[in-house]
Amino acid sequence: MKKVLMIVALLLPSFAYAAPLTGVFQTEPGDEGGVLHVGMAPCADDAALTCGTILRAYKADGTANTEYEHLGKPIVWAMSDGGNGKWGGGKIWAPDRDKTYASKMSMNGNMLQVKGCVAFICRTQNWIPVP
Repeated sequence: MKKVLMIVALLLPSFAYAAPLTGVFQTEPGDEGGVLHVGMAPCADDAALTCGTILRAYKADGTANTEYEHLGKPIVWAMSDGGNGKWGGGKIWAPDRDKTYASKMSMNGNMLQVKGCVAFICRTQNWIPVP
């Protein structure tokens, strides 16, 4: 019985992250200086995967951009949980450049590091949680 409990205890940390990422994160400033708030949640078509939707946009001066044309659009989709605070296998769209990249993400403390790559060219951002 002790061996079974020890095995379960060792496996628990990997199960702790075995779920889609949830919460709202703020992107780094885009090419024009504005930031986005992205809602991360289980994907509508597959709850085992993580997707992200643009919830709010802010201009470079910090004012809300309620006319932002991409509000409500997906920005991250089909990210599968790799365990230990890492996700991959999905896509990310960069609205400021209108490019879609293969993506992976990882939690570093409370910061979400998001990486998008096309071939060997990658772009990385650190997204912070929005309270």
